[in-house]
Amino acid sequence: MKKFVNFRFVVTLILAVFANVATYAQDNVVDEVVWVVGDEAILKSDVEEARMDALYNGRRFDGDPYCVIPEEIAVQKLFLHQAKLDSIEVSEAEIIQRVDMMTNMYIQQIGSKEKMEEYFNKTATQIRETLRDNARDGLTVQKMQQKLVGEIKVTPAEVRRYFKDLPLDSIPYIPTQVEVQIITLQPKIPIAEIEDVKKRLRGYTDRVTKGEIDFSTLARLYSEDKASAIKGGECGFMGRGMMDPSYANVAFSLQDPKKVSKIVESEFGYHIIQLIEKRGDRVNTRHILLRPKVSEKELTEACARLDSIADDIRASKFTFDEAAAVISQDKDTRNNHGIMVNINENSGVTTSKFQMQDLPQDVAKVVDRMNVGEISKAFTMINEKDGREVCAIVKLKAKINGHKATIAEDYQDLKEIVMDKRREEMLQKWILNKQKNTYVRINENWQKCDFKYPGWVKKD
Repeated sequence: MKKFVNFRFVVTLILAVFANVATYAQDNVVDEVVWVVGDEAILKSDVEEARMDALYNGRRFDGDPYCVIPEEIAVQKLFLHQAKLDSIEVSEAEIIQRVDMMTNMYIQQIGSKEKMEEYFNKTATQIRETLRDNARDGLTVQKMQQKLVGEIKVTPAEVRRYFKDLPLDSIPYIPTQVEVQIITLQPKIPIAEIEDVKKRLRGYTDRVTKGEIDFSTLARLYSEDKASAIKGGECGFMGRGMMDPSYANVAFSLQDPKKVSKIVESEFGYHIIQLIEKRGDRVNTRHILLRPKVSEKELTEACARLDSIADDIRASKFTFDEAAAVISQDKDTRNNHGIMVNINENSGVTTSKFQMQDLPQDVAKVVDRMNVGEISKAFTMINEKDGREVCAIVKLKAKINGHKATIAEDYQDLKEIVMDKRREEMLQKWILNKQKNTYVRINENWQKCDFKYPGWVKKD
């Protein structure tokens, strides 16, 4: 589904940040400020890194990259500035989820954690910290855009009129879509492993209570939430709704910043928490997160159990729907016959149809080789919400081959196209107005561009 944020560009920027700039700074030109947007500078090195990485990744620019890239960065800065004015915030849980998802994506694409570190010439912790900053910016821009466009509604008559007025050669092509059912099984974590985690957390609490060491130092050394660990475990001010419920209940009950909470179990693992400050209905805490480890033995046994369940479904002992409702530990799908749901981030509309690139990568690789009605062998995948490894089986419920859109079969897709067009028009209008009230200075050598938004260069 189309997103407001140009995430391809965001990923390009992230990769550019990781790149070893020495490899393409051979001209030895001193870095310079090429744009200023508000009080934010865009450096020549920012543009050059993004350009070189785009070339490496095969991105083609519709125009001069030295014009396109800084303008794209500038637009992002406009949204971030407005988000700051409107107090738009992103929860730590959302950031962690995005960082985990992108880290796992890199590991899968490159081959291993070690190869990822070698490729980026950074430690995994450094990579996660860079991803954390970019995830926060990307999610903040997305929320800001959602606030700006608000609730857009179109009528069936408007959709039909849009489709009717399209030239034949402009009728959208709907890529192949699939409907997938899933059953997941969380490998059993031995009680001894959980007790070991709790013992370690109790040990940290004792050391802090006795004054042997600061909580923040322990968080830097041992917390498995690497995004906050680098800041001494500090999560920043958050409202109750921005936290895991179990974490929030304890965090808001804390009164003494010198004390450490009891052990808290959340969907991310086990925590101990320390209060930093309360401000009304928001609280700033620091925490140490430990996740119990799953052994290869438990992972193998869980996958073997799912393979046995798949065999029973194939033998018609029970249906996939029934198994999903009783066995699956995927809380998002088990009450829906195991059917995976695709949520459009622009409109909030849910559908059971996925294009292949919208599926989790581990699922997509399995589904790509399946026929309709087929049930897969058990495989392992990373749960994008908490970063844990789980076992899964999937069934390809339906497949709709790519085709030219028709109003009868693809009304919802056409409706989304009309709504996206409306959103794009509203955002473009906002950008043009925001330009008028934002200080922008562009280096004279960078002004001779055919910009997408013509208001950057102010007329005297």
